[in-house]
Amino acid sequence: MSDFNRRQFIKLVGGITAAGLSGLAFALPAKPKARVVVVGGGYGGATAAKYLRLFDPGVQVTLIEKARQYVSCALSNEVLAGDRTLESLTIGFDGLARHGVQVVHDEVTDIDAVKKQVKTKQGKSFAYDYLVVSPGVTFRWGDIEGYDEDATELMPHAWDAGPQTLLLKKQIRAMPDGGTLIITAPPSPYRCPPGPYERAAQVAHYLKAHKPKCKVLIMDAKSVFSKQTLFEQGWKQHYGDMITWVSSADDGQVFGVEPENGVVLTEFDEHKADVVNVIPAQKAGPIAERSGLSDESGWCPVDQRTFESTLHKGVFVIGDACIAGAMPKSAYAANSQAKVCAAMIAARVNGQAEPEPSYVNTCYSLIAPDHGISVAAVYRLKDGTIQSVQDSGGVSPTEATPQQRAREALYAHSWFRNIVGDIWT
Repeated sequence: MSDFNRRQFIKLVGGITAAGLSGLAFALPAKPKARVVVVGGGYGGATAAKYLRLFDPGVQVTLIEKARQYVSCALSNEVLAGDRTLESLTIGFDGLARHGVQVVHDEVTDIDAVKKQVKTKQGKSFAYDYLVVSPGVTFRWGDIEGYDEDATELMPHAWDAGPQTLLLKKQIRAMPDGGTLIITAPPSPYRCPPGPYERAAQVAHYLKAHKPKCKVLIMDAKSVFSKQTLFEQGWKQHYGDMITWVSSADDGQVFGVEPENGVVLTEFDEHKADVVNVIPAQKAGPIAERSGLSDESGWCPVDQRTFESTLHKGVFVIGDACIAGAMPKSAYAANSQAKVCAAMIAARVNGQAEPEPSYVNTCYSLIAPDHGISVAAVYRLKDGTIQSVQDSGGVSPTEATPQQRAREALYAHSWFRNIVGDIWT
């Protein structure tokens, strides 16, 4: 396994799982072929770190992640429904260490792409030959008047799984029967396109059982949304008229909030709610902007073949933060991009031709415990842009049987177990 080749790439990217490798411990080389630093230990960064070691154990990989444990946003809406705990979504990094990844718990404060150095909050400095940055997203504070970081304690976003999730859950539990929850859905692009609409369904699942007179109102900055027909069909089937979606064309875009009063302001109206869940507009994580990796769009432009930044050579940006053509900002997309990126770096380290990339994404959404829906696609590079392969995937059929919907719900949970095993074990 000293050299990376096409056969290894196909085997590892195409189907290998960590299950058969979890017992192996890779020793760090006395003199590494290359030093790779990975910033961020989520779906993208952790995948890149592990697969770089799998592709070539001669590469020294250092993962820098400030959190001691990663909490998955994927499936976190089930916490709001009461069907899952945050602990079940909390993942450690010991598995990466067993693969020879040096895991450093610290916060990256600066990236010097000229000197090829990463600096951290604890005053450490890490030199690299290649840098992979997977910073996730942050919020565009100020796009909604009155909504800033302080306001999240009254109107939680819950778009980072953790304390905000528990705060929103607590507020929902305290709602009076007959109360109203408003969810504000952000403009595109943002992390997890179906997320706000799955959240409405998961909350409605709880309310139907405990507070059946409540209403869920989705105020949307968009006129259409991901898997819309399937969501609306499922909402009606399980929750009747409990959920109402208001598009931007019908004055659904929120321009301001009054956190102390539970008020949401649109262009022509004012809405009062018992609980308000504001999901703000988003952009690449803070380190991307501080390091000059993002452009005026707020996102990071990359060579979509390799994910190398078009602004700083030798720096690769993957996951939600990058501009990746037709690929959505999802956990599975980040995982797929990370494998391609790792393969490209391994090829460069070994002086070999870069393999032809292929990318995939599948996204499950749970409307009820036994009602899942999904969208899937395969992507190829065409004219320098990641584009969907025609007829390579699609969405769940609208005429599916209850048994098929139940199987998709099982697939969603199976997907989570498998991808966690693929990345962190």
